[in-house]
Amino acid sequence: MTTKSVDLLHLRSVVIAAHAGAGKTTLAERLLFDAGSITRLGRVDDGTASLDYEPEEQKRKQSLTLAVSSLDHEGTRVQLVDTPGYADFAAEVVEGFAATDAALLLMDATGHVEAGLESAVAQARSSGRPALFFINKCDRENANPGNALDALRTAFGQKIAPLHVAIGAAESFSGYVDLLHQKAYQSQGGKDVEVPMPANLADEVAARRDQLLEAASEADDDVMTKYLEGEAITDAEFESCLHKAVRSGLVAPVLVGSASKDIGVRALIEAIVHYLPSPVELGDVVATDSKGKEVKIAQDIDGPLMARVFKTTADPYVGRLTYLRILSGTMQGQGQAWNATRGEPERLGQLLLLHGKEQETVGTLHAGEIGAVAKLTVTATGDTICHAREQSYTLPPLEFPIPTLQVAIEPQTKADLDKMGSALQRMLEEEPSARVERSETGEQILLSMGDAHVAVLGERLKRKFGAAIVTKTPRVAYKETIRGKTQSHGRYKKQTGGHGMFGDVWIEIEPNHGGGVEFAEHVVGGTVPKNFFPGVEKGVREAAAEGVLAGYPLSDFKATLYDGSFHAVDSNELSFKIAASMALKQGVLDCKPALMEPIMTVEIRIPEAYMGDVNRDLNGRRGRVLGMDTKDGMQVITATVPQAELFSYATELRSLTGGRGTFKATLDRYEDVPQHIAEKVIEAHKKAQEAAHKE
Repeated sequence: MTTKSVDLLHLRSVVIAAHAGAGKTTLAERLLFDAGSITRLGRVDDGTASLDYEPEEQKRKQSLTLAVSSLDHEGTRVQLVDTPGYADFAAEVVEGFAATDAALLLMDATGHVEAGLESAVAQARSSGRPALFFINKCDRENANPGNALDALRTAFGQKIAPLHVAIGAAESFSGYVDLLHQKAYQSQGGKDVEVPMPANLADEVAARRDQLLEAASEADDDVMTKYLEGEAITDAEFESCLHKAVRSGLVAPVLVGSASKDIGVRALIEAIVHYLPSPVELGDVVATDSKGKEVKIAQDIDGPLMARVFKTTADPYVGRLTYLRILSGTMQGQGQAWNATRGEPERLGQLLLLHGKEQETVGTLHAGEIGAVAKLTVTATGDTICHAREQSYTLPPLEFPIPTLQVAIEPQTKADLDKMGSALQRMLEEEPSARVERSETGEQILLSMGDAHVAVLGERLKRKFGAAIVTKTPRVAYKETIRGKTQSHGRYKKQTGGHGMFGDVWIEIEPNHGGGVEFAEHVVGGTVPKNFFPGVEKGVREAAAEGVLAGYPLSDFKATLYDGSFHAVDSNELSFKIAASMALKQGVLDCKPALMEPIMTVEIRIPEAYMGDVNRDLNGRRGRVLGMDTKDGMQVITATVPQAELFSYATELRSLTGGRGTFKATLDRYEDVPQHIAEKVIEAHKKAQEAAHKE
């Protein structure tokens, strides 16, 4: 395939977004096939879709990463970015919106407005992207396109206005009525053929056309006046008004169809070309120059080079592949560029146009085009690339969802251990909504968006980088402390022939709230020589780090060395270190030891309808609600919850709220663990010690 560049006026870039299962990839395949961009119509369920080419996608029969392709329609190039609908892969949707000028939002005609669609609409509105809606699967059993349209208008407002009315529904669905031109079309032999207007739809067509006209007329004062005064509005006036309304975001027209039956798909291509904006119509891009001043850059082929990096993939053979949207100017392959975000030069290799899994080498990428470049060294997702330091501009960073599901990870075998570090680092280059951290318990913690995200990341690590991992629930970062005061004796004596070992100490142990571990000495008369003090302190601190009750760090206590004895020949620092350790371990058991757990402050954002369920669930997690508020139409619950109850909360909150709930948690304080839970933790530690001794 050889792709010729087109001028900016004849270029469209569209992200396809919706809830999982709405048929995004099937529709994208059909759009590409009908336009002649692909010669074979792939199927998601068969694993043959050209846009679902990763092995994990074919295995799961769902999109897990965005895919880019393009089609040509009557001289206009349409760049499509297909995105996943499952919430675990929401970062891909953020990247898709960053690459495009407009959105195509899908809804399943058999269902209702779901969380993925709500999220996509919110993304479109926050980024100012004009949009079209497509009610898909109108031929499916129980499909009701009219109800779906009303649900859209109820959820998102009267700006959502019908451009089509479905002819029939479910098994009887056969076409649509174009409300603008008041013409009916039915699918016949793979084509939409004009037919007489169905008489039974006359009232609905009139009512729905009025909804469209009312919404569109806001874009033109003259048309608005005519509409309010009941004057006739010509089709030409109506169409011109609708053009303006869609491009300015005043109206999001709704079309109907079936991607699998190829009904309404060609009308959708026409609407994309006709109503969605070219880069020129969107206007200037706001950026920041090298002096920190806000500037406006025109989307112009002849302007200064400015490209947005919207995605990065890591491949063990090809290396890093960087996805770009050129916003201004022209990028030349095999040349130099400047990463304005990082303030470093980059060497550009081959430039590529993307056609699903296929890549086409090109010499240049022009303003408005989406492409890729391989093997950049410092550039990451969200960066801005310019021509040179002297002409550099930066765009605001991309805002990705914060990962909240935590799992502990470790290599599956010793062979995986050597590969795991570099494999994780490379994987994180392409996963902006995943992080790896080291916990206080020493475990490596993978933070992700959900269970499916964890599973896919594990599969990719093994397939791409040969590092297999196993996952488990993280250990809670418990701490041990004391509530009482005591004096404790530790004596270590060992005779081995020749020099022996001898250390003898008395230490006082007392609480030291908020002070960590503190060591002091108050020895009178030289019963313990000063040169052994460091050994005593090491013994105390190392024993505290290992824990006494349940193997967790002992903290918030003070140990004072006040007496002891020594042997002129056999005493050494190690002997006193061991004696001090023995004294601490024995003494702690006499000081009312307690196990403490981290308590997190949690902020939970949910729709009001789920308040009762979420509050009941928090009670079951030993949570305490501190307050409730309303922000941006969502209920915000602030609560404190033990960390032990939160490791899987991301998945469970999503289940409780139909995918609409999110939360973030920060450490607040430590509190005593309830006795029945503490006993289980201590017993588990004893069993682990016994098992280790047997080995």
